[in-house]
Amino acid sequence: MKLAVLCCVGLTPDHLGTDTPNLSRLAAEGFAAPLRTAIPAVTTTAQTTMLTGVLPQEHGVVGNGWYFRELGEIWFWRQSEKLVQAPLPWSGPRAPKTLKHFWWYAMNSGVAATVTPRPVYHHDGRKSPDFYAHPYALKDALRARHGDFPLFNFWGPTASIRSTRWIAESFATACDASQPDLALCYLPHLDYDLQRFGPAGPHLARNLRELDACAGLAIEHARARGARVLVVSEYGIEAVDTPVFINRTLRNEGLLAAVRNAAGELLDPGASRAFAVCDHQLAHVYCADEAAIGRAAELIARLPGVERVYAGHQRAEIGLDHPRSGELVVLAARGAWFAHDYWLDDAARPDFARCVEIHKKPGYDPRELFFDPAGGKRRAAWGLARKLLGFRYLMDPVPLDASLVRGSHGRAASSPGQGAVVLGSDRSWMRDGWHQTDIAGIIARACG
Repeated sequence: MKLAVLCCVGLTPDHLGTDTPNLSRLAAEGFAAPLRTAIPAVTTTAQTTMLTGVLPQEHGVVGNGWYFRELGEIWFWRQSEKLVQAPLPWSGPRAPKTLKHFWWYAMNSGVAATVTPRPVYHHDGRKSPDFYAHPYALKDALRARHGDFPLFNFWGPTASIRSTRWIAESFATACDASQPDLALCYLPHLDYDLQRFGPAGPHLARNLRELDACAGLAIEHARARGARVLVVSEYGIEAVDTPVFINRTLRNEGLLAAVRNAAGELLDPGASRAFAVCDHQLAHVYCADEAAIGRAAELIARLPGVERVYAGHQRAEIGLDHPRSGELVVLAARGAWFAHDYWLDDAARPDFARCVEIHKKPGYDPRELFFDPAGGKRRAAWGLARKLLGFRYLMDPVPLDASLVRGSHGRAASSPGQGAVVLGSDRSWMRDGWHQTDIAGIIARACG
């Protein structure tokens, strides 16, 4: 192995210290530096920027999800690598043999080996934990040694260190099975409690220690096989206390359309003159015509919690002048984040509103990390009981109260110490002024 790149989501320069002995040791032997992020500072955009070395207006990944105009549908968390519109490290003439272990866009990929969460959606409505791996024999090897992937600890109210630990431990097995030149590993643990409770508080030290232990496993395994190690993060988490409901404003003004059926009210993108696809602290607003652009921009700019509305070519100022972007791109003010809710009456909410449902919701929903204080655990227990008895069930433990969320991301960091970080085992990589676009060059030189 030539290079291992570990993505420790949410890690910042300020986190390095007594609670991160493994990561701090790596930094002391090599280097650590703040890492400026692409906008939006979200998972799929950040990872794609680091791998391609270009901004989203070139690689096309303008967020964790967007409005697919050709389908008339909003899709989040798609997995096909074909969505990336710029060359990747393993697509060139001297392509390194690559393992993509839980990095995004793991399907339809040109890498030698890939592992990614892939739940089973049964025809009767049940969802079962599972993961995808290729070559197919790799899945059998990982399951035989590490058991089933703990999907329900990867996202949702029960998200915990258990999923990150499984990823770190199985990374060693996947490396030995695939013998890559370049190994990518994603360790998401800090994402959970820092969004739940904010970037500071009594929960932080424990979370850092847990992440560091998992990172230590991956670092030790890679270095034992002669690899250099690069650790990156996608963003830092910012404290928030202000949810902003763009879609409700647009609906109140008659720009957003919703249709009602047996599942409740559903956003109707094709019939809407303007609607927002909300992704943490950035929203893409898709508009039907120039009049809708002007009216939506005027309304949104007035909302408390909105810092700026970028229209048309102004989007190039933040690297988002791309056909997949909304006609308007909205950036939250510090301390604010965008909630996707579009219904005006709680009785009309869609049946998935209280569920962990990353595909049906027309935006990212951090409330999925919580049990509803008003009966969420009880509802989850009832749903689980029905599932175990073989009945149809609705697993709806999630709250609707957006004030519970205490951490978010997507904006540029307020200070270098609170933003993303890069650290590595090789001091020759040191430079001034790191940006996520610089990571692709390190990968190319280390694996060339």
